[in-house]
Amino acid sequence: MDARLTPGVWVRHPERPEWGLGQVQSAIGDRVTVGFEHAGKQVVNVRVVALQPVKRD
Repeated sequence: MDARLTPGVWVRHPERPEWGLGQVQSAIGDRVTVGFEHAGKQVVNVRVVALQPVKRD
């Protein structure tokens, strides 16, 4: 797992840009729970999808 994906970090899903920004809620093993603006809470397997950390102004 990417060590930067800790609770509170803002991310984007590279294959689902329509989901908007998401904030990491929890990270356990390879599963990261993210609350996305337009898709709600999603559990992402980071072995399959490389979430992209972003800075939020």
